[in-house]
Amino acid sequence: MSEKQEIFTLMGGRVRMRRGFYNPTSDAVWLAAFTPTGAKTVLDVGIGSGGVGLCVLAHNPDIKLTGIDVSDEMLNAARENAELNNRDIELINTDITKWRTDRTFDIVVTNPPYFRGTPAKHNAHHNADLTAWIKKCVARTKPNGYCCVITDATTVDKIIAEMSVNCGDINIFPLFGARDTAERVLLRGRVGARGGATLHRGLPMNWDPVLRDGLTIAESLGKLSKI
Repeated sequence: MSEKQEIFTLMGGRVRMRRGFYNPTSDAVWLAAFTPTGAKTVLDVGIGSGGVGLCVLAHNPDIKLTGIDVSDEMLNAARENAELNNRDIELINTDITKWRTDRTFDIVVTNPPYFRGTPAKHNAHHNADLTAWIKKCVARTKPNGYCCVITDATTVDKIIAEMSVNCGDINIFPLFGARDTAERVLLRGRVGARGGATLHRGLPMNWDPVLRDGLTIAESLGKLSKI
């Protein structure tokens, strides 16, 4: 395979990825674009081949990023992709629902395994208990820190229900494809906050300022308001 075929990019070339058995989609770019900037520590739960984490680092190059995954194959891919981008990521082989630790992070990001069916060959999570998954993600978030999630629209009720137990100021940001109903939903809650939920009007999933130009959602909306 040629170098051109082996390597693909995200965020308009700001992130480079090796093509493998699991390649991140636009979900990774959107989740990173929804993640607050300015944090010191970020945990990527279910880091996979590193797409979300590397996009977060593209927006926040000075953060300390930790990624966890149950799959050795995924962690090896994430390590290779981190090297490809000259990034340093702490990688831990563990299951978020079984991880015994007192560590907490300013921000926890996750693209949870909401899909159902036969597990893939790379042993990544399938058929996970989303309630338990989100509960543990929130538990690893520092007080006043943020838990950020992207999920399929059909599972958003489970995630909001669990997130709202210990989070406030929940922001709900739908993403639309060709249909009139949302296909993905971004969720961001602040641990220990008391504010209510905010439902945003959302954006199309092929929104170029985020996907092509590599802007955060806030930056892209700010740019739009100046047109």
